[in-house]
Amino acid sequence: MRGPVFTQVLLADEINRTPPKTQAALLEAMQEKTVTVAGKVYRLEEPFIVLATQNPIELEGTYPLPEAQLDRFLFELLVDYPSLPTERDLVMQHSFTPLERISPVLSQQEVLRYREAIAQIPAAPNVVDYAVRLVRATRPTDPQAPDYIKRWVRWVRWGASPRGSQYLILGGRARAACQGRFNVACEDVAALAPLVLRHRIIRSFQADAEGKTTDDIIAQLLAEVPRN
Repeated sequence: MRGPVFTQVLLADEINRTPPKTQAALLEAMQEKTVTVAGKVYRLEEPFIVLATQNPIELEGTYPLPEAQLDRFLFELLVDYPSLPTERDLVMQHSFTPLERISPVLSQQEVLRYREAIAQIPAAPNVVDYAVRLVRATRPTDPQAPDYIKRWVRWVRWGASPRGSQYLILGGRARAACQGRFNVACEDVAALAPLVLRHRIIRSFQADAEGKTTDDIIAQLLAEVPRN
């Protein structure tokens, strides 16, 4: 039987509670867009989008996601408590809306066309160079890393993979389109760096001991890596 993974938008609630075997199956779906059962491969329909949440408070019964699976997610967003006005609105407007009252906003074909159009937005060589230098700067063991990056080896255990560079440009294209621009700017890359790199930089125990968060490291990167 086809389970819930055969959909266009999959919400994996508290994904860190899924056992490793389930995580491995989801990794195949995210990377290959396929599901394999008893040697038979089933192709997932496009677009296939995975949204996931993690409970950062209660750790009992959780299985940390491996770095390879974290790397498949485009962004990591930190969801904090809502502001007072927002929480008030949530309480005032809370209701159980019947599904028949929900109307479509975009069709499947429209999403695919938008995705294809965004992929055509150009990024100049200097913008691509900035994204690559920013990601490579997260790797203190890189032979070409400047001295001020190499000293971060006590904070960073693993830096971002090349997928981080790709996603900075991909996200930059979407951000430029949302702002009505027809090219990616370095400002787009810098604005998206926390979302793209937050889950790709693996901190060391020394960073935890010194209270150095991943966002602190990214902020220092943005301040020290030149855009030109």
